[in-house]
Amino acid sequence: MRLASWLLLLLTALLASGCDSSGSGGFFTTFQNYQEIGDLPALREHGIVRLLAPRFDEESGLTRNGIPTTEYQRLAEQFAGSLGLEARWVYASDYAQLQDLLLDGKGDIIVTNYSMTDARRDKMGFSAPVNTIEERLVVAPSLAGKSLSEMGALTLSVPAGTAYLETARKLVRRHDNLTLEVLHDSISDEELVEAVASGELAATIVDGNMLDAMLMNRDDVAAGPVVNRKRRIAWAVRPDSKELLEQINQFIIREQVHASQPKAALRDWKAIKQSGVLRVITSNNPASYFIWRGELMGFDYDLIKDFAKQQGLRLSMVVRDSPSAMFAALSAGDGDVIAASMTDTPERRKRGWNFTDRYLEINEQLIGSADKEPITDPAWLAGRAVVVNPETAYMDTLNELQDNDDIDVDIEPREGASTESLIDAVADGEFELTLADSHLAAMESTYRDDIKVLYTFPQTKNIAWGLRADQTELKKRLNAYIHRQYRGLFYNVTYNRYFKEKKTIAAHESYRVAPGKAISPFDDMVKREALKYGLDWRLVTAQMYQESRFNPNAHSFAGAQGLLQVMPRTAREFGYSNLKKPEQGIAAGLAYFNWLEERFPPRIDLADKLYFTLAAYNAGHGHVEDARRLAQKLGKDPDRWFGEVEQAMLLLSKPQYARQARYGYVRGSEPVQYVRKIKNRYLAYVSALDGAPGITE
Repeated sequence: MRLASWLLLLLTALLASGCDSSGSGGFFTTFQNYQEIGDLPALREHGIVRLLAPRFDEESGLTRNGIPTTEYQRLAEQFAGSLGLEARWVYASDYAQLQDLLLDGKGDIIVTNYSMTDARRDKMGFSAPVNTIEERLVVAPSLAGKSLSEMGALTLSVPAGTAYLETARKLVRRHDNLTLEVLHDSISDEELVEAVASGELAATIVDGNMLDAMLMNRDDVAAGPVVNRKRRIAWAVRPDSKELLEQINQFIIREQVHASQPKAALRDWKAIKQSGVLRVITSNNPASYFIWRGELMGFDYDLIKDFAKQQGLRLSMVVRDSPSAMFAALSAGDGDVIAASMTDTPERRKRGWNFTDRYLEINEQLIGSADKEPITDPAWLAGRAVVVNPETAYMDTLNELQDNDDIDVDIEPREGASTESLIDAVADGEFELTLADSHLAAMESTYRDDIKVLYTFPQTKNIAWGLRADQTELKKRLNAYIHRQYRGLFYNVTYNRYFKEKKTIAAHESYRVAPGKAISPFDDMVKREALKYGLDWRLVTAQMYQESRFNPNAHSFAGAQGLLQVMPRTAREFGYSNLKKPEQGIAAGLAYFNWLEERFPPRIDLADKLYFTLAAYNAGHGHVEDARRLAQKLGKDPDRWFGEVEQAMLLLSKPQYARQARYGYVRGSEPVQYVRKIKNRYLAYVSALDGAPGITE
């Protein structure tokens, strides 16, 4: 009894003090709310992002199209973490109060089943959609199967402040037989359905994706026609929160594109060949894998791509940021092979890591600032500090100096640091010494004069590709490739391009995409326009490179112009007349992209809708719809691009299929490759700029 009384007093105190309960995983803490109407920089000052949701937006509530509210909450908390901010939940008494709390500065993002309506868009900024639903009429069983015009005089009763009210007003304007009744804004969907069933209301509107569950095993109420096919569910922010909205869009699109990737599988050669894809785990660095002027490059990438080409395979690149993370991904079946300039060491083999034969032989080298003199004896290192990432093979080398050679070197571990960043730190005087593989040191030395190789350790080390022990057939194939190519013409040309040719290496460094560096000369313009349509600007930039290689004067044989290669007539329809001006070329391209996106059914997931839109941008909407119809005939999913509709698109170049298509022949390989290249480039941009794991194919 005492405990119950104490809990009641605590709850009363919380409510009386105006504190909001917040936290996750079932834990609650007191949170004293405050007023803040600033953008992301202001949120960073607080260290908090306040997430708004209706009180009792609980797990047990009906889901929309399979997405429960808890999933929205998980994503929102994950987003807060990606910004380095703490998520705090602020609860409204009902949906109508959400907007007031947001605009009054008592919350920062509305995160729930929140529909994007015209009235709301006039007052708030909305993100890329996290879901798309349809709205349906709810009527008495006697009206089931009838169109709106056949139902006779009918009153639509909907709650105030809801998306249903906007839909109902449009219906009433278009149909003379309909009238509108506005109800109190606290009425739930379940209560609306019950009121129609009891005869209290003649008709109402409810989310179609929720209606099936509510009408299950009922014969006293029926679903009427669909009255809105494209109601978008999105996160909302204050209209001036441009930076916050940009980060939300990037996060939502990145997460949905990543979620559309193939699932994990432990595979050897037979399964790899059957799939047609080799999944390569790598690290984003200037030796192994990076993006340069929109192109995927790297020594490991070029070699493994050549192997895949010879075997008739496509590549899917899986980016991880450390050796342990790469081997964890391999063990989990997220990839098939590690190609990341990794040293084959006895210590790694003891941990169960497996390797191919070596494809590169290197020596480890001691790196210091340019004003230091080279040394001839590693004993010089006694008492000196050397900074290394403890996960690298360099740590083993320094430990051997201590244990075997009795040299008391001072090892300074730096978790997660790349060799490149530690070389930068040595050059800046932050650290005195570090280690690097000879090919990496040679690459760095070609375009900088502020570092020097002070000592080369005599023992050679093998660089190899990583595998699981059970991948015997894949290992055999990779070893056969290595033995054919090692020190051959292709190998030598590739090696020289990345590690010896000064001009090429300097160009790679200048234009390599990395945090803090621009992708294109037009990044700011793209960000502004992408924000209008809820797109990740990096996806737009990936498409822009594919279309024009960032050349605003680009002109195709068909007459398309500008950075996004829009036909002049199409541009004029959207109000743009000079596509060679970067601002107009970008704006026209995005207006056309948005128009195409709206042509596809709202039920399609965001990632797949983006793929369909890209395909339509390249080949035309009609051809993509032909491919979707053909996919359905072939027993494939018409709402999925990769492995489904893309396969049907390829068939439309064959006469027997093209003759039956509404829009006829299309060179299907072009949109298939177009979508794949843009997706790959986009995920490479995300990985390079965010430093986050990514997958490209």
